[in-house]
Amino acid sequence: MVFNDPLQAINPAGMGSAEVSRREFIRLAGLGGSLVVALSVIPGRVSALAPKNDRSAALNTYVEIASDGQITILAPNPEVGQGVKTSLPMIVAEELDANWNDVVIENAPIDAERFGRQFAGGSTAIPMRWDELRTMGAIARHVLLQAAGQQLNVPIEQLSTQYSIITHAPSGRSVSYGDVAQQAAKLALPKPENVPLKTPDQYRLLGKRITGFDNHAIVTGQPLFGIDTVVPDMLYATYVKCPQIGGKAVSANLEELKKRPGVRHAFIMDGTVDIAYFNPGGVDMYSGVAIVADSTWQALDARQYLKVEWDTSKASTDSWSALVEQANAIADAAGAVEVEHKGNVVKALNSSSTRRRSQYTYGYISHAQMEPQNCVAAWNSNGTIEVWAPTQTPQSAVASLAQVLGIEENKITLHQIRAGGGFGRRLDNDYVREAALISREVNAPVKLQWTREDDMSYDCFRPGGFYALEAGLDSKGKLLAWDNHSIAVSADGKKPNSSAGHWKTDFPGQMLKHFRHTQTLLISKTPTGPLRAPVSNTYAFAEQSFLHELSDAVGRDHVEFLVDALGEPKWIDKGNIRSLNTTRAIEVIRAVAKRAGWGKKMPQDRALGLAFYFSHAGHIAEIADVSVDTSKKVTVHKMWVVADIGPIVNLSGAENQCEGSVIDGIGVMMSQSITMTNGRIDQQNFHQYPLLRVNKRPEIDVHFVKSDYTPTGIGEPALPPVAPAICNAIYTINGERIREMPLSNLGYSI
Repeated sequence: MVFNDPLQAINPAGMGSAEVSRREFIRLAGLGGSLVVALSVIPGRVSALAPKNDRSAALNTYVEIASDGQITILAPNPEVGQGVKTSLPMIVAEELDANWNDVVIENAPIDAERFGRQFAGGSTAIPMRWDELRTMGAIARHVLLQAAGQQLNVPIEQLSTQYSIITHAPSGRSVSYGDVAQQAAKLALPKPENVPLKTPDQYRLLGKRITGFDNHAIVTGQPLFGIDTVVPDMLYATYVKCPQIGGKAVSANLEELKKRPGVRHAFIMDGTVDIAYFNPGGVDMYSGVAIVADSTWQALDARQYLKVEWDTSKASTDSWSALVEQANAIADAAGAVEVEHKGNVVKALNSSSTRRRSQYTYGYISHAQMEPQNCVAAWNSNGTIEVWAPTQTPQSAVASLAQVLGIEENKITLHQIRAGGGFGRRLDNDYVREAALISREVNAPVKLQWTREDDMSYDCFRPGGFYALEAGLDSKGKLLAWDNHSIAVSADGKKPNSSAGHWKTDFPGQMLKHFRHTQTLLISKTPTGPLRAPVSNTYAFAEQSFLHELSDAVGRDHVEFLVDALGEPKWIDKGNIRSLNTTRAIEVIRAVAKRAGWGKKMPQDRALGLAFYFSHAGHIAEIADVSVDTSKKVTVHKMWVVADIGPIVNLSGAENQCEGSVIDGIGVMMSQSITMTNGRIDQQNFHQYPLLRVNKRPEIDVHFVKSDYTPTGIGEPALPPVAPAICNAIYTINGERIREMPLSNLGYSI
């Protein structure tokens, strides 16, 4: 059975206007035992879809039920470890009342007309697809009930479904979904608005812990990832770029390289411009030398003998120490550009009973996903290309390939392959374009494999930056005014690079009468891009640490201070799920305080630290139980995470994301830093960029507030509160206010 709605992700209400005649739904003879139903891409129409072996490319298919009872559900969004290959099909299966053991999940083809936007990022998969996929499952269930009613000769109202079985309770008879598949295929589809959806109390599958569909294959080492992809007659490539970012290859010892064992080709490739996804400077794929061999190891071996003359006249000359020096020189004044201003901040600050000012610094960091960039591309002599890519943005990959190769998009076939992490790095597709150009040059299928050093040197980094914050409080310790001077990097001097700066919607600015955000831009050519909870992952550290400074300055309990700062319970932009709801915020703060025993007496050199943050539509509060010894060694004993993200789809996946966010957040705040000298990245591998080891993982308690709001994602919003919660605990222990990440720069270790 196949269902779809290509417009639902953009306009959830669009399905409700379907008006069709019965004639448009009739038949599917010769189905080979499968029921196949779909919603057309034509607005306002519902129509029958051809069976799987004759499926129209113009239709967006989701689910197929075979006569043997197997249910195939397509997962439309890329899987990069966030669990959507399991959670999205679960939504369909719930409304379908399917037996999860009967479900087989396949990656959907890349097709914007059939599936709408297909990407992984912004914690958007669940909210974007929620109504769409529920409706698909409900319509499927309805036509199956109709078919069973006809087969059993009973009213549909007397039938019920459970675990892929349709039962007529009065007679005790039942049929399986597979039994009625062919008959259901001949029936008209109902209007979507006439098909009721389940209420949360009726869920049998959602909210349960369901293991990831690929988990068994992953732990048994089966080939699932881009790095595992093999196609016939494939060659293997490495691509060497200038250590000074943006340098251009002028010449190289190519003939010498071609004599190395297994080497088939060696050549210089020019970079591409004007298709940049992240970097406003325009350079998106750098010039370099491609080495193509019979194996990855032969290509990497030849790379050791490569000698290149680089033109660095237009390359980056960035230095992190220089950026810090520039920022320190201007931090005390207001920013060059006023981004937002309400009330009279200067007057309110001058009249405050208590006034504090602090500067917070955060460095560049790498995405550091476990699987380095890779892609398999097979150029065909007829001017078409087939690509296997572990990308977060497959549709953008196709569009950029069309541009760089000079061919139509319909000549590109891209298979979405599971990625070994992404965290935002695989939103850009530079490695995909490199593989395609190399394949076209050698006229053969090629797997391009980056090394870890490539991955770290040519990342689209989370940018470093600075926040100079000032606030005023009245005589009762209530927050009156907030002034934020954000100092951000910029490639063009006109706007901050991706993930640099400040969100306009951040708390506490929305709560205050007097709020100002000014900004100064520092020129930088180092490429940057979104990284897990972009902007929030830096501003939360500054904002929530500074709020703790303020509550400490006036001697108030931090829980009560945060609740008071949130003000009266209200939804800032009612109906907009991506706006702050102070009722939900206060609930998660109080809930995490209760779970952690906030206010209890702690052992010497040990304390609790609290932070709340709203990002990516998730209301999250966290408390860290931390100790610090005299050598500044930090131990995070336990983290409590309380989240309100609406109904939980897969409890196992949601817990996994929160736990991963905590672990990721601790590693970043403690020891991860990317610096550059004269345009060259100083860190090259994990010995210089340490990840958190498993023996440093704290106990993590995750709790989800029961909520009937539209569900939102959880891949990102649990990360921002981690650093300030821990840093606030450190201050409580030793009185040192942490205003810089990573903490290793201040002599701390873990």
